[in-house]
Amino acid sequence: MKEVYLTQEGLEELKQRLDYLIVYLREDVAKKLQHARELGDLSENAEYDAAKQEESQVASEIKELEERIKNAVIIETVSYTHLRA
Repeated sequence: MKEVYLTQEGLEELKQRLDYLIVYLREDVAKKLQHARELGDLSENAEYDAAKQEESQVASEIKELEERIKNAVIIETVSYTHLRA
């Protein structure tokens, strides 16, 4: 992956989103999967299919965020009011 240019604030937002996905959302999806498994036959279980899809989406977003954070290059914000002299 190429470098990702972010402000420090932008990087912090990505880290917060990643933390939310790992700590809260992934656990929530795991609970949904467990509940769906308890319902029985997985071959015709719409709740299980939906939970598996959500699990895949969460895992994909986690991977993407980890890559963006790993390749982050911090840039300074420029105030254009100083350039109008």
